Amino acid sequence: MRNLLRGIALAAASLVLLTACTGLPTSGDVNVGLELGESPDDADFLPLASGPAPGAGPREIVEGFMEAAITPAENWEIARRFLTPDMQRSWRPSTGVAVDASATDRAVSSSVLDEDVDDADAADVQVQLDQVASVDSSGEYSSAAGPANLAFALERTDAGEWRISQAPDGIVIDEERFSTVFEGYPLQYFDRTWSRLVPDVRWFPRRTSIATTVVQALISGSPSSWLEPAVQTAFPADVQLAQDAVPINANQVAEVALTRPAAALETQTLARMRTQLQETLRASGVHVSQVRFTVDGRTLDAGVVNVVVPPQESGPLVLTDGAFGTIVGDEVSPIDGLSDEILSISEPIAAIDVAADDGMAAVQLVDGRAYLVGDGRLDEPDVRGGLIAPSLDPYDYTWTVPTASPTEVLVWGSDRMSHPVANAWPDASAVLQMRVSADGSRIAAVIEVGSQRWVVVAAVVRDESGVPTELGPMKQQTRVDGDVQGLVWVGDYRLAVLADSPSPDLLTQVVGGTATVESAPTGATALSGARTVSGVRVLSTDGALLAHAGSAWREVATGVRVLATRAGQ
Repeated sequence: MRNLLRGIALAAASLVLLTACTGLPTSGDVNVGLELGESPDDADFLPLASGPAPGAGPREIVEGFMEAAITPAENWEIARRFLTPDMQRSWRPSTGVAVDASATDRAVSSSVLDEDVDDADAADVQVQLDQVASVDSSGEYSSAAGPANLAFALERTDAGEWRISQAPDGIVIDEERFSTVFEGYPLQYFDRTWSRLVPDVRWFPRRTSIATTVVQALISGSPSSWLEPAVQTAFPADVQLAQDAVPINANQVAEVALTRPAAALETQTLARMRTQLQETLRASGVHVSQVRFTVDGRTLDAGVVNVVVPPQESGPLVLTDGAFGTIVGDEVSPIDGLSDEILSISEPIAAIDVAADDGMAAVQLVDGRAYLVGDGRLDEPDVRGGLIAPSLDPYDYTWTVPTASPTEVLVWGSDRMSHPVANAWPDASAVLQMRVSADGSRIAAVIEVGSQRWVVVAAVVRDESGVPTELGPMKQQTRVDGDVQGLVWVGDYRLAVLADSPSPDLLTQVVGGTATVESAPTGATALSGARTVSGVRVLSTDGALLAHAGSAWREVATGVRVLATRAGQ
């Protein structure tokens, strides 16, 4: 019998996901929620499934078994009650997850008719799903749309009750309840220069303590396949957890016992390991003051390494009549050495992307031409027609591409020399938006494939001098409808997309995870990113700048001609 993961892989390979998005509330008080991966002090309350009902038939037993996926406690102990003793021992729920569109839409059929149940001792049950996504054994979330068939065998016990004797490994859960039972945790990997940390979101069942799960995933696992070309881990392959637990003491110190090869590691390697693990735990919402490595009970002398962190958020950048800079209260605070140069451009400006250090900007005019501004220079590095808005990365490379030639991506250094980027969006017929992340290891885009528009991401591969040379395999995220007005990064692992379909919508996409959608203000025409969703800003056609606050939008400024972006956002 085909197991569940094989069905997931086949569906993922042959079809693409149209992610269903749910709306946010539009009334009531605004409440500030938790970031993805952040855990409250109190334990989460998970839905509780029921065990098998006495006298239930084969179909009801299978339906109850699948419903029990909502309760992962004690390694899905409730789901195991639906299995025979032998199957309880061999069933492996952690093999993977199939996410289907709706639990109520599953088609369940039995080889034994209801009127014949009392006379039968064995039955076969088939379940057809409308699958929308999958999660593999490492917690990596992938799109996988289309039908999937699951087969179950049941037998009657000596007590006269039906139990499942053969079942696919893994669990099935509907899309609506997936984020109730599972949560995304951003494992941290180093970029290829060992100078920045890059998040890789994995999905695990919610539980009171997630520390052991994320530590095991980081130490014993590897980066997601799409991200791997751009990142690396400090943990050698022969170093593993020596104990199947990561206790956290009263001083919030995580005690991590490692196998003996760790005792022979160099000081720098140990420092990188500790930094990588501490930041993974903190990003996952685990309250730790530090990580302490031990081997055979002896503490290892492990320091930490400095990593580059994104600059503090200074507020939205805007161009008004006679001013360019950061909005501070009711005033526009200029950027020394840059604002005057942008204001000296006499032709209408459509987009501005400012470097993280405010040293330069990439400017696109309304007629489509793109310029680099800074150091008293105004250069037009790319004279090709039909360019999309350029994007700066943290290494001050400017990314440009014509919308109708998605594979012809170029990057421009501060010396204004161009470098082609190989393997850029090979399946696309057009590219509409493109933004590089703050760590410079990932790039997001909105592309057209036939008549469909998709949000996609890829790893950025650089040479030893930091020049981008190619993109890794494209990971498809979410389909979007209508005209796309903007794409920005929100924090370290989320994207925001402004689309008009036909009314303005703001889609927030976890890179390597789920998406949500809400209504954007009427007339929304541009978008700027931020470190948090609440920091996202939208520009309307009448020049009003609106702040995103929970389910509401409020006007914070007027008379804005261009809502600028900052590199990495």
